[in-house]
Amino acid sequence: AEKVTSLGKDWHRPCLRCEKCNKTLTSGGHAEHDGKPYCNHPCYAALFGPKGGCLWWGHGGDCWCTET
Repeated sequence: AEKVTSLGKDWHRPCLRCEKCNKTLTSGGHAEHDGKPYCNHPCYAALFGPKGGCLWWGHGGDCWCTET
């Protein structure tokens, strides 16, 4: 099996998966939290990203924001 290195260790390519959604990840193309891999979006952002903030800037400068 092909080997990839990520998070300081070697993985079989199909074993490097997001801890939340189980999506196969690429070396260097993902986020890490407590030594575990996560896909950048949506899993890492939803679990560990900032709470609240702008979701979309509409025409005319309108901002739709979430609550904290």
